[in-house]
Order: sequence, then C-alpha cells, then structure tokens
Amino acid sequence: MALRAWLDVRRSWRQGHAPALLVIPLGLIIAVCVVDVLSPPHIHLGPLLVAAPAITVAFAGARTTAAVGALAVAAQVLIGVLRGVSGTANIQAQVAALIVVSAVCVAVCVVRGRRERQLHQVRSVAEAAQRVLLRPLPVRAGPLQIAGLYIPAEEEAELGGDLYAAARTAHRNTRLLIGDVRGSGLGAISNTALLLGAFRAAAHRQATLPRLAIHLDAAFRWDASQWRSRTEQDTIEDFATALLLDIPDDDPVVHLISCGHPPPLILRGDRLIPLAAQASHLPIGFGGAFGITDYAVQTFPFEVGDLLLLYTDGVIEARDNEGRFYPLTERASQWTTDDPDELLRHLQDDLLAHVHAHLDDDAAVVAIRRTASAPPPPDSAV
Repeated sequence: MALRAWLDVRRSWRQGHAPALLVIPLGLIIAVCVVDVLSPPHIHLGPLLVAAPAITVAFAGARTTAAVGALAVAAQVLIGVLRGVSGTANIQAQVAALIVVSAVCVAVCVVRGRRERQLHQVRSVAEAAQRVLLRPLPVRAGPLQIAGLYIPAEEEAELGGDLYAAARTAHRNTRLLIGDVRGSGLGAISNTALLLGAFRAAAHRQATLPRLAIHLDAAFRWDASQWRSRTEQDTIEDFATALLLDIPDDDPVVHLISCGHPPPLILRGDRLIPLAAQASHLPIGFGGAFGITDYAVQTFPFEVGDLLLLYTDGVIEARDNEGRFYPLTERASQWTTDDPDELLRHLQDDLLAHVHAHLDDDAAVVAIRRTASAPPPPDSAV
C-alpha cells in the first residue's frame, strides 16, 4: 500500500497542461517581493504569496505546484532578510502558513492525478466497447464507396441511440441499416446493441429484405419483453425507426424498406432527389405487435456516380439559437462533387456550426457513392 502511494506521488509529479500559465504565479512572486521590499515598514505584502501555489494547482501537476510553493517560501524568507525582520514571529508565521498551504496544494494534485488516471482508464474501456459495438463501416463494398459519421449529443460519449451497419451477402449485394432507437442513456444503448447484433447475425442469411425486416422486428420485441410480465409488456415503448437498404453490385438500383425513418437523398450531378418511400411502415418493435407480416420494398435508380445520403432525425431536427432547423437538403446540394469522406467532413463542420457545437440529439450520417466497377476479389489474382 505504501509503495502504491509512493508511485502515485511519483506519477503525479508531472508538468501541467498549460505551462505558459506559470507566468502568473511567478510574476506574482516577483511583484510581491519587489513591492514589499520597496514599501514602507508598515506595509506587508508577503501574505499575498500564498496565492502563488493556490493558483498553480489549478493548471499544473504536483511537481510544478511544489516548486512554486518552495519558491514562494524562499521569497518570503528573502523578504524577511532584506527587511531585517526574519527572526520575528510574524515572518515565521507567514513562512509556516506558506509551507502548509503548499503541502495541501501538492496533496490536492496527487489526489486529482489519481482520479484522472482512473477516469482515463474507464473512458478507454468504454471507448473500446463502443467501437466494438458501433463498428466502422467498410470503406469499400463491391462498387460502393462508404463513409459513416456519428456525432453524439453527450460530450465524451461515442454512442447513443443512433446506429448504422453494413453487411455483404453471397449474391454480391450490400445491405445497410441506419436507425434511431427511442430514448437515451443506457436503455437506448442496450437496444442499439440488440438491433445491431440482430442485423449482423441475419443480414447475410435472410433471402429477402422483407424477411430481414420481420426478423429485426421480432428480435427487438422478443428481447424487450421476454423478462417482463404481461402487464409490463402492454406498456413497453421501446422501438426504433430504421431504414433497410439492399444495393446490388450489378444493377444500378437501391431497394429500401422504410420503418418510420427520414427518407434518404440521392445527390446526382447538381441535383438532389429525396427517395420518399410510398409505404412507410411502423418502427421496428411495433410491426409484429400490430400484425404486420410483410414489408413493401421500394426500388429507386442508383446510378454510377450517384451519392446516396442516409441520416437520422438528429441531423434535420438540429436547431440553431433562433430555433431554425438545419437545412440539410439545401446544404447537401453544395457538396455533390465530393467523395463520401469529404462530404461528411463538410456536413459535420456545417452542422456543428449551425448548432454552435451543441446538439440536442445524436446524429448519424452514412454516405455511399456508386463507382464504375468493383475492385477484383482477392482470390482473382494469379
């Protein structure tokens, strides 16, 4: 235990995050020394030296704080010597007070450093878990270039209620899911994990897109209700809006099923085309409860050079200080020539500028461009 405490002290003796701020306590020490020595005998500014270590603890580690405290004590002793009062009880009391305050400041730095390391470890584990859950989308899938963007509403978080995923089938198709789970916090993350897991397990196995939608709805409802009583099941409000897409490699179309989700956009040349599905089904989690046994698939042209933009309502419902919604269709039409990564960088910067870096809801965006041809499969090399 004593060894751990000593190691904590050693590790906490580090340079602060803002070394330039050292000018403040050092300047204070010099100014107090000069003014105190040049002032009349009845004026004593030495007690102000206690502010030097107290200021340093706000931005520096234990080592720097201790050094500033020692310098303040030395300055107080120097003042006493130069003014010929070093042996008085007043100076001795001031020196003792400086030593005590400096020691307390160093102790605060040690405790703070230990807490910061613990918090860093917790965040590292949480970030790793979140990256496993919301895996990065593939950069390439057949003839498609894909990029994904996730902007959490909560600071320091990387995952909330929005989600996206992609999967390849044995029939040279790419299937994608983008969704928005109701609610926030741990409950939303749990349902996000459930929906992502169900999609990854079944997206490449289900023969058709409607069967995949039925599977996701059943899996979502089953997990949400299996441990609840009949009365609790009647009051369950867990659901997720979602968009399921199937994009074949050899056919310039996109098949989609909308489950209460905002329609995607096609950026074609200088035009922007909303893909508003004629049939928008109930969100995932409600379909089976209302007896839905089939889902209508809508098919739209998705030609070479087109860019398909998927998004959640956190994007289009983002408001500025005057309550105006983010004009996605207006802004996106300016970036039709960009590749998916570049478009998402523009979109992120523009969206955060619109809301002044404060989102009220998570936002997710997926950009997909169809290219002229797919890269050759790995086993085609001679």
